[in-house]
Amino acid sequence: RATGPASYFPSIEKKYGQPIDHWMAQLDTVQDAKHMEQVAFLKDQHGLGHGHANAVVAVYRSEHGL
Repeated sequence: RATGPASYFPSIEKKYGQPIDHWMAQLDTVQDAKHMEQVAFLKDQHGLGHGHANAVVAVYRSEHGL
C-alpha cells in the first residue's frame, strides 16, 4: 500500500481520468522548473487541485533526484 504523496494517486487517477504516468510525462515538459512552478503548471494548465498537483510533483521530483 502506498504511503506519503503516492497515496493520493488512486484518487488522482479517478478524478482526472488519466494514469499517473500521464502527469509525470507532463512534468517532463517543465522538468527544470522549481517545485511550486511545477505545481502551478499542473494546476493552471491541467486543472489539478493544489494537493493533488503537489503530491504528483513531490513524487516526480523524488524519482528524478530533484
